[in-house]
Amino acid sequence: MKAILAIAILILAGCGKEPRKASADANSVPVLVQAPVVSETDVPAVYEATGTVRAATTAVLSSKVLGYVQEVRVKEGDRVQAGQPLILIDSRDLDAAYRQAEAALNEARGAEPEVENAIAAARASLDLAKITYGRMEDLFKKESISNQEFDEAAAKLKMAQANYEMALARRTQLHSKIAQAEQALRSAAIMRGYAEITAPFSGTVTRKSVEPGNLAAPGAPLLEIERAGAYRIEVSVEESMLPAMRVGQPVTIAIDALGRTIDGRISEIVPAVDAASRTFTVKADLPPLAELRSGLYGRALFPLGTRRVIAVPERAVQQRGQLATVLVADSGVARSRFVTLGRNTPGGVEILSGLNPGERVIYPVPANVSDGTRVEVRQ
Repeated sequence: MKAILAIAILILAGCGKEPRKASADANSVPVLVQAPVVSETDVPAVYEATGTVRAATTAVLSSKVLGYVQEVRVKEGDRVQAGQPLILIDSRDLDAAYRQAEAALNEARGAEPEVENAIAAARASLDLAKITYGRMEDLFKKESISNQEFDEAAAKLKMAQANYEMALARRTQLHSKIAQAEQALRSAAIMRGYAEITAPFSGTVTRKSVEPGNLAAPGAPLLEIERAGAYRIEVSVEESMLPAMRVGQPVTIAIDALGRTIDGRISEIVPAVDAASRTFTVKADLPPLAELRSGLYGRALFPLGTRRVIAVPERAVQQRGQLATVLVADSGVARSRFVTLGRNTPGGVEILSGLNPGERVIYPVPANVSDGTRVEVRQ
C-alpha cells in the first residue's frame, strides 16, 4: 500500500512540471538552403465540369407491327452493319394480306382485255351508226324516207355515241382500280417488310430487351444501337458560365479510365437551365477512338484566359494525410507553414492560402532541415 502511494506522489509531481519549448539552437551552425522568393505568376484559367461520354447517334429499335418474335440474331456488344437483319417477327398474317392484294391486282389487270374489246365494239357500232345516219340524211333531204325513219337513224347514232363513251369511262374506272390495287400491293409489301427489323446504320448493340417468343408491340423498345466511331461528352456547367460558352470553342477532355486527355470542340449548348441544380448541359464532340465507350466518366476543361496565382514546386510541399505544409525561411529559421493546395500548374502546384508573395520557400528541402532549424539562404 505504501509503495502504491509513493508511485502516485511521483506521478503527481511529474504532472506539475511545464514541458520544455522547442526553439532554434542559438549555438548551432546554420544549414545552407535554397529558398526562392515566392511571386505571383499568370497561369491559364480553366473551368472544369464533369460529365459522361455518350454516343452522338443512338437508335432505339421497335416494331411497327404486332407479332411474336421468331428470331433475335444479335446480342449485346455485337457490331452490326447498316441494313443487317436483326430481328424476325412472325409475318404469316402479313403474307396473307400481301397475297390478297396481289390477287386483287391480277383480277383488275385481267379485266383489261374485256374492256378494250368492249371499246372496240362500241367504236365499230358508232362508226356504222355515223355512216347509216349520213345515208339516211341524204335520203331525207331528197324526201325518199319518212321523218320516222330519219329520227330512228339519229337515235341510233346517239345511242352508239353514248355506248362508246360509256366503254371509255369503264376503261378509266378500270385504270383507277388497277392503280388502287397496285398501291394496296405496295402497302402490303411495306407492312410485310416491317416483319424484319434491320440496322439503320453501322454500330454496336448496347441493349437487348427481347427474346424469341416475346410479343413485339408497336413502339415497345427491342434493341438499342450506337453509331460506331461517333462519341461526345455531355457535361453539366454552372449557370454563371453560360456567357463564356460558345459553339466551336475548343475544350480538353480528360478521360480518367483511359488515363489520357483528348482535344474536342463544343458542338451544342442546351440553353435551358435545370432549376434544381442550376446547371445547363454542354455537349462536345470527341475524335474517333477505339477505346471510347458510352458511359465513361470524363472531365471537360474549358479555357478562360489567364489568372494570377502563387505556385511552388510540387516537391516543396510535404503532405501528411489531409494536411499540407511548406518550409519557409523566416529570419534565419525554417518555419513550417500550413497551406491550402489548388490545381497543378505549369509552374508547380497552386497555393490558395498560407503563403504571401515575397516569402521564401525552402526547396529542395535538405534531410536535416525541419521546423525550427537555423538556416542560411544561399544567394
